[in-house]
Amino acid sequence: MQTDFLVIGSGIAGLVYALKVAQHFPDKKVMVLTKAAADETNTKYAQGGVAVVNDLENDSFEKHIEDTLIAGDGLCNKEVVEIVVKEGPARVQEIIDWGTQFDKAPSGDYRLGKEGGHSEFRILHHKDVTGKEIERALLEAIEAAPNIEMFNHCFVIDIITQHHLGYLVTKSTPDIECYGVYILNTNNHRIEKIVAGITMLATGGNGQVYRTTTNPAIATGDGVAMVYRAKGRIENMEFIQFHPTALYEAGKRGQAFLITEAVRGDGGILRNVHGEAFMERYDPRKDLAPRDIVARAIDSEMKRTGTEHVYLDCRHMDQHKFKEHFPNIYEKCLSIGIDVAVNMIPVAPAAHYSCGGIKTDEWGHTSIRNLYACGECSSTGLHGANRLASNSLLEAMVFAHRCFVDSVNTIDAPYHHWQGAFEDIPDWNASGTSDPKEMILITQSLKELQQVMSDYVGIVRNNVRLQRAMKRIDLLFEETEDLYESTSVSPQLLELRNMITVGYLIIKGASFRKESRGLHYNTDFPEKSVLIQNIVL
Repeated sequence: MQTDFLVIGSGIAGLVYALKVAQHFPDKKVMVLTKAAADETNTKYAQGGVAVVNDLENDSFEKHIEDTLIAGDGLCNKEVVEIVVKEGPARVQEIIDWGTQFDKAPSGDYRLGKEGGHSEFRILHHKDVTGKEIERALLEAIEAAPNIEMFNHCFVIDIITQHHLGYLVTKSTPDIECYGVYILNTNNHRIEKIVAGITMLATGGNGQVYRTTTNPAIATGDGVAMVYRAKGRIENMEFIQFHPTALYEAGKRGQAFLITEAVRGDGGILRNVHGEAFMERYDPRKDLAPRDIVARAIDSEMKRTGTEHVYLDCRHMDQHKFKEHFPNIYEKCLSIGIDVAVNMIPVAPAAHYSCGGIKTDEWGHTSIRNLYACGECSSTGLHGANRLASNSLLEAMVFAHRCFVDSVNTIDAPYHHWQGAFEDIPDWNASGTSDPKEMILITQSLKELQQVMSDYVGIVRNNVRLQRAMKRIDLLFEETEDLYESTSVSPQLLELRNMITVGYLIIKGASFRKESRGLHYNTDFPEKSVLIQNIVL
């Protein structure tokens, strides 16, 4: 298959980019690939909202910029922060024009929420399912675009570069080029190649590397792993954000139900097992401190009291308002026997967001030519060492637009002879492989990986834990590569392989960072170092 624009991922980043290039180039072909259903993305599970300055009487770009820089703990790229904050309102208006509906007050003004780390009320939201509403509107717009083809259940195996044409490609190879991808079509179980003029990676996060995460099952770090294998640059993978308040359900693994930070923004109070409001002991901002501080405080209280969770107390809040603003949270709690008017909600931190990823510049370029990255899989410089709440959807929209603007100039550039490469790219070679005999080899390795990452590379780390984690990851890598070489590929094997690579990059970045900063806290290096730097792998 051939296409002008290939978009991998159907969250907000991928869909905004696809819509823009399709509308600008009505005669060019746009193909969107997703490995599950089109709406199964991290975007869909974003509850809180979009942080954007739209009330200049009470808010300002300067305040939003400053809040973002403070949360990022010295590692944000200030130029990128200014770009995202100042270009944000226009991008938000575009998704409103595409049909996204944010909550409004009876006056007709937008209801604005406030979350941890924000100095003003600036969060646009749609009840407690903002991401789902955005995804709905974008998918409807995609369906109406005649030159966009959406392919579900297509798992991208690898990026095609000069390596597949027989050339030696290393990290120091100049001008590595992307010609497209190999995919496993899980509808017909065939491996196919897609050649593309421009490829956009919008593959989302990697929360499934950990035992408990707010991310859906698809969040396995595929884009980051593929770029690393293709010798592209990856940055700051040690900064994994743990959301402080995922619903605690005893014995449950995998995806946890998120209790949005907006609940604390509306007055929810964190309490330990003794009923004490503990956040005042850790930060003067109490329950609205940035997420890294709140997550570490909860982790500390759990260890101090020997419990597996703390509580979020909403009993004192206006219950009519709670049900109106957080209907899904209310219903979910009720379904497991928790009436928020009577009972406190048990919560614990869960892996939530990757602040690092595929290194890009301010136009979304990766280190590989003709390959862009956008959304959570990318590292643009906006988040630094810790993402400010509700900045992620904004970043995805702004950078999707910037990738589009740059693509207009790139697609017809003189060096762009991608169509001629089609005949030279070999078909996938599966010779010498056979069907796997035992799935236990894959499922057990996945459990081991998640256990290692959760126990050794979680909210609090130290050198001994990181060394142990690296030894175990090395063994898992070796075993899984042997399996990959000898058996036919499956989605489960491909995801395991990608997650092991992502786990390795998180551990490697954490081992290189000899300090504690933002989301990376190492008890052997509890202070910040004077030298501030990004860890590029």
